[in-house]
Amino acid sequence: MSKQQLHVVKTVTAPEPVSVVPTRMSLDSDDSSFDVLDALFISLYTTGEHTASRTTRIDPIKEDATFLPSGATVLREARGDARTYVLATGEGWMLLSHRWDDSVTVSVTAVTDEIAEKVLAEAVEGVKAEPSDDADVVRIGFWYLSGHGPHRRNRDITAPNWAEIRRNYTASVGTAFDKLMATTSDDLSGRLLLLHGPPGTGKTTALRAIAQSWREWCEVDCVLDPERLFDKPSYLLHVALENNQDDDKPWRLLLLEDCDELIRGEAKASTGQALSRLLNLTDGLLGQGCQTIIGITTNENLARLHPAVTRPGRCLAQIEVGPLSQAEANTWLDGKATAPGHGATLAELYAMVAGSAPMTAETTDDHGGLYL
Repeated sequence: MSKQQLHVVKTVTAPEPVSVVPTRMSLDSDDSSFDVLDALFISLYTTGEHTASRTTRIDPIKEDATFLPSGATVLREARGDARTYVLATGEGWMLLSHRWDDSVTVSVTAVTDEIAEKVLAEAVEGVKAEPSDDADVVRIGFWYLSGHGPHRRNRDITAPNWAEIRRNYTASVGTAFDKLMATTSDDLSGRLLLLHGPPGTGKTTALRAIAQSWREWCEVDCVLDPERLFDKPSYLLHVALENNQDDDKPWRLLLLEDCDELIRGEAKASTGQALSRLLNLTDGLLGQGCQTIIGITTNENLARLHPAVTRPGRCLAQIEVGPLSQAEANTWLDGKATAPGHGATLAELYAMVAGSAPMTAETTDDHGGLYL
């Protein structure tokens, strides 16, 4: 008779995670009251008394919103640096709201999923601010990368109507902008909008007019640190995949101003993968996953830009915004001043009308021009 080997299976009950990873909090001079509230908020979830967690972020928010459900008891509050933290509790739950400027992040832990969802829904009900009804105002989101990751802050920006500022541009540029301002989401033939030309010619003013003209179907974001956006893939992915604030606007215009180094001819050698990531966002795999138009302004001449940026099919528009001719400048000035023979930029025209031309001084030096 053959021998049979007996296998004994022993059931072991795993310890609670909190007993495996004990929770300790230490504070030093680098910590703030905000850090204390963060630690207090997570304490019941860490010990296992609360088993459910929910978080949401809302932007923009109403000025008078409290982010507290009915029956809440406020335990702690901390304010400073445009931030407000509020820690509150109720039967079977704890809530922490973090308000920063005109956005808020609300987190809830609770003894059940149902309680967590109910408390969070009640805390943020009706707190989202409605868009401005002023036709001359558009809301623009400003992105930047901080030590705590990517942040987006909203601002209401005055945006001129195109018809009111068309005279600021030469006839050929005005005609090109006429077509661009009338573009709808059904007309898009490329994902890159390129405005180039000398400083002070009105490129940023034109972008604000585009934001106003496209306000029915396109949100506008502006990246304050574009060199970091394309240098850090995690930052780029966060911005690219961010949900639109307005569900009625499926497209987003992402503005990158003064990106000379990123798109000039030698960009591939000087900026590494940054140019490749930019192009990938326009019509590569990443671009296929989001409805984003990239708007770039640069002072570079078109001939110096990288051919991959300007190739046919990639650009929705390439517009060189130059100074007005002398005749166009004099028409703009309407007798208030006389334009120089070479014409003038928009910035120079406004300075002439305001009488605020910069103070200059000519110095004659007999020692080779070395002077302070």
